[in-house]
Amino acid sequence: MEKTDKKLTFKHYIIIGSMLFGMFFGAGNLIFPIHLGQLAGGHWLTAGLGFLLTGTLLPLLGIIAISITRSTGIYDLAKPIGHRYASFFMILTCATLGPLFATPRTATTPFQISIATHISASQEPWYLLGYSLIFFLLAGFFSRKPTGIVDAIGKILNPAFLILLAIIFGIAFTNPMGSASSAHITSDYQNGALLNGFLQGYNTMDALAALLFGIVVVTSIRSFGQNKPSSIAKTAAKSSLLSIALEAFIYLVLIWIGATSLTHFKISADGGIAFSQIANHFMGLPGEIILAVMATLTCLTTAVGLLTSFAEALHEKFPKISYKSWDMISCIASFLIANIGLEQIIAWSTPMLMFLYPLAITLIILSIASPLFNRDPIVYRLTTIFTIIPALIDALNSVPAIISEQGFAQQILKWDQMYLPFAKYGMDWLLPALIGLLAGLIIHYVQPSIKRSKLKTE
Repeated sequence: MEKTDKKLTFKHYIIIGSMLFGMFFGAGNLIFPIHLGQLAGGHWLTAGLGFLLTGTLLPLLGIIAISITRSTGIYDLAKPIGHRYASFFMILTCATLGPLFATPRTATTPFQISIATHISASQEPWYLLGYSLIFFLLAGFFSRKPTGIVDAIGKILNPAFLILLAIIFGIAFTNPMGSASSAHITSDYQNGALLNGFLQGYNTMDALAALLFGIVVVTSIRSFGQNKPSSIAKTAAKSSLLSIALEAFIYLVLIWIGATSLTHFKISADGGIAFSQIANHFMGLPGEIILAVMATLTCLTTAVGLLTSFAEALHEKFPKISYKSWDMISCIASFLIANIGLEQIIAWSTPMLMFLYPLAITLIILSIASPLFNRDPIVYRLTTIFTIIPALIDALNSVPAIISEQGFAQQILKWDQMYLPFAKYGMDWLLPALIGLLAGLIIHYVQPSIKRSKLKTE
């Protein structure tokens, strides 16, 4: 018999909301809205709304999906599609949030903010090598035997970082760099600002993080006396109002600042450089130094969390390899990949995200809607089968030119543009996914009636 739910106080909602904010807010993600603002220019608000859909709303839906299905994690959530697929999706997500992209980015982002703008291009590889070596030696040391020290530092640094952002925002509002509405709009954002903003939100990787770590939030909600899946989902939704509002405000202001910065700066290669330039413009060298130190420390705590989570998840799945071995593998791989530089990490992570995000989006929607079709595997499988091929083509379309301009790739992309709607926007998976969902639902609802009619005739 299921326990009755306890009534939560406002304090409980604040605690859960703070946990959600702490999980998804990070210095590393702040470079993307600034860069988006520079790209979108006068269409900054439209692009910003698209960014918020994938950057703030989708992660919340991921946590709601875990609570509704009572899943213990990403593997359990994807299990209706098949055990092999669930393992494949979990490993790929762990690798993306771990040593392939997210963890190396924790070193390259503060490097771009703190050092890259003050050295020549020829010096950059050597400085990055030294910086990332020290960074991952520290991250590896703290992650080999996790303690509360790093968490405690993170709890102090995140509020301090918010105060620094508030100061920059205050100066930006009272003394803006220029007009955002009249800022130059790049070609991709002339007519497709909303969709491009939506796709840029993939870079936060927060929806993937929600699927991987959302069980932590769900467990915390249960500890407050919420037991029914519907109650947990409602509590997560209510608690997130404050955290989503704050995160959305931060993102939108950064996008606006990015757009206004075009009066003084050219579009930067990445948001890290732009962030450093903007901090220097508003607060001078002292402000830039404070930003650099805080970005480094907050990203270091994030790196420790990612290394720990990767090692724990893979050790649980493959227990023959120890936690420390997985941690070392992740640390060494992250260090090596970090040295290709932030711009290249973003360039190569884009195709992976273009592949993973459609699968994550459909999995989240299916999980939330699963009570309507009793979590029938046929609905999950057909939707995923119809989604995975277009998602692969989207990934191919976004890989660097060395691959995407090859003859075989051009043939596939030409076919894609001809036959699949929204292909030019990177959303060609949408219609096939809907077809797969519809086919799955038809089979789910028709099969029982066919079985009943057979029984009557026998």
